[in-house]
Amino acid sequence: MQELEQDIKAALSAAIQQVFGAEVPAAQLTIQPTRKEFAGSFTLVTFPLTKALGKGPEQIGQALGEWLTAHDARVSGFNVVKGFLNLEIADAEWLRLFAQLLQRPDGTPVPTGGPQDVVVEYSSPNTNKPLHLGHLRNNFLGYSVAQILKATGATVTKANLVNDRGIHICKSMLAYQYYGQGETPQSAGIKGDHLAGKYYVLFEKHYREQIKQLEAEGVATDVAKKQAPLMLEAQTMLQQWEQGDEEVITLWKQMNGWVYEGFDETYTTIGVDFDQYYYESGTYLLGKERVEEGLRKGVFFKKENGSVWVDLQEEGLDEKLLLRADGTSVYITQDLGTAELKYQDFGYDLSVYVIADEQNYHMQVLKAVLKKLGKPYADAIYHLSYGMVDLPSGKMKSREGTVVDADELVREVVEAAKAATLEKGKIEGLSEDEQAQLFHTLGLGALKYYLLKVDPRKRMLFNPEESVQLEGHTGPFIQYSHARIAQLRRKAQQLGINEALDFTTLPALEKTEREMVEELARYGSVVAEAARTFSPAVVAQYAYDLAKAYNRFYAEVQVIGEPDTTKQSFRVALSAQTARTIKASMSLLGIEVPERM
Repeated sequence: MQELEQDIKAALSAAIQQVFGAEVPAAQLTIQPTRKEFAGSFTLVTFPLTKALGKGPEQIGQALGEWLTAHDARVSGFNVVKGFLNLEIADAEWLRLFAQLLQRPDGTPVPTGGPQDVVVEYSSPNTNKPLHLGHLRNNFLGYSVAQILKATGATVTKANLVNDRGIHICKSMLAYQYYGQGETPQSAGIKGDHLAGKYYVLFEKHYREQIKQLEAEGVATDVAKKQAPLMLEAQTMLQQWEQGDEEVITLWKQMNGWVYEGFDETYTTIGVDFDQYYYESGTYLLGKERVEEGLRKGVFFKKENGSVWVDLQEEGLDEKLLLRADGTSVYITQDLGTAELKYQDFGYDLSVYVIADEQNYHMQVLKAVLKKLGKPYADAIYHLSYGMVDLPSGKMKSREGTVVDADELVREVVEAAKAATLEKGKIEGLSEDEQAQLFHTLGLGALKYYLLKVDPRKRMLFNPEESVQLEGHTGPFIQYSHARIAQLRRKAQQLGINEALDFTTLPALEKTEREMVEELARYGSVVAEAARTFSPAVVAQYAYDLAKAYNRFYAEVQVIGEPDTTKQSFRVALSAQTARTIKASMSLLGIEVPERM
């Protein structure tokens, strides 16, 4: 489609030369897809040409349209609406384009001239709690963006930075020491990440009780939060961890081990994976070295209490703490180390951080600090800032135990998909295992699609019931469209219909056939746009538009029942190419499409 667009631009440039005797390079012409309510495929905006050509926008459009229909076989018709010239493309050109699509192997890269060595960091869980709904949006976004960038031909590394150290981890550990009584995931009968999360919530419960007690004794709230015994003990434990205290390290390894097993199970269930793991426990020391480097260079400074800071007021930011007075690191410390370690490992020209918009300021600081240090990879950092996910009941809070657990949510949408599918009653002939796999594919597809169809930068409201519906703008609707085509192809094969005839002999295309070829040809430009904007929502919208267009096509023309064998073969081939393109599009979202449902 991009090639055809460039050809039409070149033809318009030649037409301007012939009709008006003026030179307007093709690159300077503004072309856009024709709006649905008008006939045509490409629209030239003629307003910018009025000064150079000395004519009104409608006169320009009329003259160019007449010349092209008379001299260029690719243009079969035109119409002018004010300052817009809408060009209709000849059926022969669409058939030529369709033949090219059929010859293109699946997975052919869509070159964009963008970055070639990319690291996409996503998930980044804390080892003090299980994954929740917000993590799901993060994981699905990161995985999908990695798939989209791979589709452009880039070498992509999917990285997971595990937040396995810090005060929040110590809170869970301390609560376990006090209240655990030797409990294990096996004895409790729950996943290890859920067990750690249980003790994080317990810490907060008892910590708040201590704050209330201190407030009752006349201590100010801010002071009570700092002086509560549990908080002081957690801070001491963090210092002990950094000093390598054997007992603390042993407990830390034990609880983190439980959590990793839980995470792995969830990752497998939701269909995401990673090429490289980083752990903050392995990067914070390198971060401390960078802090020392900044002190030596004079770009960081120490305060009287020994804490280390950077002044970013000239960058429009503020002063930022880099190292606490007691020598323990903060988030930015290990982020400095991780950025360098990733660059050492992969020499990236783009490093994408999939992190919620709550951390916009933090990411600005990270980039600014790396620039202060003169690091060559500072400008390669890109923050894919995404909006939070809300529920009808409000915002989630981990410490209060009010999060929507990822594992439980996946189970719920799979059950909802099962109920919706059984209601349709179209799974006869499938074994129990095949049915279970289908329900999982549909449920997970519904969840992923719902979270990915919204622009990443927008905050969103998640509605589980709406996500699994088989009609409307949902994943299951697109999956159902693919299954319908798969069924049609099976029937065509049984009847011996050939998908590989020479379609250039077709005398004319139906309107819906033309629309389908045009929609299929858009795939490359859609991938390029999604890669440029780091937005899986672009692909999600395209997959929906394609499925919707196919359903119109299927309703308006005969496919298997078409008596003309060439038309019949063409429509089966058109259906097959649609299925392949739906599958490729949904794969970029990390969503599987079933052959039957």
